[in-house]
Amino acid sequence: MWPANASIREVGPRDGLQNEQPVPAADKVRLINALSHTGVRRIEAVSFVHPKAIPQMADADEVWAAVDKVSDVVYSALVPNQRGLNRAMEAGFDQIEVVVSASDTHNRRNINRSTAESLDEIAALQAVKPAEVIIATSFGCPYEGDVDPLRVAQIVDRVVADGAPRVAFGDTTGMATPIRVRAVIGAVRERHPDLPVLLHFHNTRGTGLANILTAIELGITEFDASVGGLGGCPYAPGATGNVATEEVVHMLHDMGIDTGIDLDRLIEVAAMAQEIVGRELPSGVLRAGPRSRTVA
Repeated sequence: MWPANASIREVGPRDGLQNEQPVPAADKVRLINALSHTGVRRIEAVSFVHPKAIPQMADADEVWAAVDKVSDVVYSALVPNQRGLNRAMEAGFDQIEVVVSASDTHNRRNINRSTAESLDEIAALQAVKPAEVIIATSFGCPYEGDVDPLRVAQIVDRVVADGAPRVAFGDTTGMATPIRVRAVIGAVRERHPDLPVLLHFHNTRGTGLANILTAIELGITEFDASVGGLGGCPYAPGATGNVATEEVVHMLHDMGIDTGIDLDRLIEVAAMAQEIVGRELPSGVLRAGPRSRTVA
């Protein structure tokens, strides 16, 4: 029996656009505003990172100030450190995310410190503002290869002990497969059966929807997705976009699982995203529409 509902957090404006050539702030605002009227209830809007590290997000304050906030949409921001947290709080964000990699090498490439050092910094941030912790490379690392599910579970132990109210697991490189999803979630659920969990899949190897289906079978109903399949990771060579929001919605609705999202309107926004970045996006639903019009 499938669940009646599932929740999708739209991450295109942040995780998607940070992997593209910088786009004007006005286009970012236009994208966030359009997504806010699709029925999506959670949007990761910006990240407060150093502009030299991620120049695509250098205008985060300007973008956020110009967004037409919708009352029933929860907007969140990603922060890398205390300075980023301060900026996000000054901007008025209530929902904050921080990230740490399960792989030490990826963590050093991504934020220039070891996993252990990041965990210490996250502990200090949690004391100021409880934040969701995203564990990148949970299913594999582009530098180290396989990641032991026990290592992921031990990181969860630490961040939960330090006050994290929620944890997300990132498939940064698209290495996740259903068997890896079962291994990681199984290891975590043994230790934290009631912890709110969200999954973030990339579709580099074409397994994104299969992984979501597996997660639903494991009782998980919260997922990240990116309009049009925007995204990637600047520090994961070869990683392609996140699983496309409209592909996830199409599948879930066909299974009778409600997301609250208007699929036709979402496809229109995916076309807008494609125009903004100036290239064809990988979403199959964007190209074909919500139902195939081809008769076999």
